[in-house]
Amino acid sequence: MSDSKTKPKVAVTTAGLRGTTWNAERLPKDVKISIHPLATSDGAAVTGYLFSRGGEKTVVCAMHPRELTVTQYLVPEVLQGGCAVWVQGSRSPNNDLRLEHETAIIDLAAGQCFLRDVAGFERTVLQGTSGGGPLATFYCQQAGRAAGDRIALSPAGRPTKLADVTMPMPDGVILVSCHLGQGKLLINCIDPAVIDEQDPTQIDKSLFAFNRDNGFRPSPESATYSPEFLARYRAAQRERVARIDAFAKEIVARRAAARKRLKEARNQTDAIAAAYSPIFQVWRTDADPRCFDLSLEPSDRAYGTLWGANPIGSNFGSVGFARNCTAESWLSNWSALSSNASMEACAPDLKLPVLMIEYTGDNSVFPSEADAIYGFIGSTDKVRKKVHGNHHGRPIADGAPNGQLIAGETIRDWLTSKSLA
Repeated sequence: MSDSKTKPKVAVTTAGLRGTTWNAERLPKDVKISIHPLATSDGAAVTGYLFSRGGEKTVVCAMHPRELTVTQYLVPEVLQGGCAVWVQGSRSPNNDLRLEHETAIIDLAAGQCFLRDVAGFERTVLQGTSGGGPLATFYCQQAGRAAGDRIALSPAGRPTKLADVTMPMPDGVILVSCHLGQGKLLINCIDPAVIDEQDPTQIDKSLFAFNRDNGFRPSPESATYSPEFLARYRAAQRERVARIDAFAKEIVARRAAARKRLKEARNQTDAIAAAYSPIFQVWRTDADPRCFDLSLEPSDRAYGTLWGANPIGSNFGSVGFARNCTAESWLSNWSALSSNASMEACAPDLKLPVLMIEYTGDNSVFPSEADAIYGFIGSTDKVRKKVHGNHHGRPIADGAPNGQLIAGETIRDWLTSKSLA
């Protein structure tokens, strides 16, 4: 913790926080775009978008488990380097209710099979931005295992059927602003001062990060939290995640018990209980103290979170991480205690060439986490590059370089150096 004399200057700009889409002027004039509806091995429908100039042997494949941004900013940058680009959605884009990482990698596999067997590309490279990084790494881990050694059950106990999935191994992985995994991300930004999950307006002021008595200060100042407060805060965050885990597992257990009873004697009550899959809300998930106390893990980041500099608006607002969940989606995606899809669990199995690009002003991936991610990667052929920018590569301050362009140049150079372009 820094004193007031050494406290880092607070950057108040939020320019580019939502700058995830491309600059259309950078698209090559000869690019062709085709849309491909696909069926996964378990019968789900997914859609991929292929950008090609013709004749490419390598395709760079971008997929995020939760979001589908067809016009993502790296598309024109990769196309300029002589590779095609594939942007794919999961079976439930922009909707956490059906999402499980165990099915998302089945979706990703469908795209990989199409690109190799139908589109005819010789090489594929997975490109994971933010949460797409842990997804790509989870895919590679499971693709690298013998079919019978793949994860058989999801965290909620659902058979994954991954043993039945054809999962082509890609030729490389590009990680851009990759975080530790959705669960690991959430456990650091979930608000532990929630007293009642059914009434998120109730606050335990002794654990509230936005209480001035605990060290909070609004922009343009920086908060200053004590080590004692932070220790209590982090412990309470883990406890809240564990409570939600227990709630989700209770839902799963009740439904499983009802299904078992149905096999013995059918009745309408058990049929309803076996089918009932409640949706629950997880409020106040935007409260990582590092976003407001810039002396913690100093970096180029601006004051505030991915959602902006107003913590009350983002923490209590309707838009946020894990806001609407089922038991299955919570356990697979958002629980740091249950999810299979974390860099810590999956990255040691990465043996492919890996390029990792981190942005020095990222307010969701902090310096110690970037260090940890790079350390987790098991490949001996790995490269790490630091680029100025926020989580989406946009400049933190006026006059600063555009990190999206630098990231694109870095990717092109790496692909060429690995004979992948």
